[in-house]
Amino acid sequence: MKLRPMEVYLLRHGIADDDSPTGRDQDRQLTAEGRRKLAEVVKTAAAAGVKPDVIVSSPYARALQTADIAKEILAFKDDIQRSQALVPESDPEEVWSEIRNAYRGAHSLLISSHEPLMGRCTGFLLGYTDLLIDFQKGAIVRIDIESFGIQPRGLLKWMLVPKLVAS
Repeated sequence: MKLRPMEVYLLRHGIADDDSPTGRDQDRQLTAEGRRKLAEVVKTAAAAGVKPDVIVSSPYARALQTADIAKEILAFKDDIQRSQALVPESDPEEVWSEIRNAYRGAHSLLISSHEPLMGRCTGFLLGYTDLLIDFQKGAIVRIDIESFGIQPRGLLKWMLVPKLVAS
């Protein structure tokens, strides 16, 4: 019997302010335009059947706001998990280790994070660490994972960018 693959959704935060009142990068907030474009993308993803079992986010404000928007639109009822492995300068291997160890039982996992991590994770999860991805703000990608070995070998199902859903 073949197991269902895990659907991994990588969601980059929406457009954010260039600065924060505190001067700290982790406190930067989504702009109104960023919220609007992100909501359009997530609504389109919802229409495509995205229903995560788990949402995990970078602890940075803009990623948490992105996860909150996804939570509302996708009618997700549980708490959003926070992970230090999802900060911008993190390593895709850390993210994969967390997926393998903490979320292996989930059928569908949505991750809210940043560049350059989201582009690097996309390549890593597909088994091509040198793959270059133009991972735009507010974009989402779906990768299906069938096995949880040391090196992932995912299957790219689709990528959705804000320009494709702009109204």
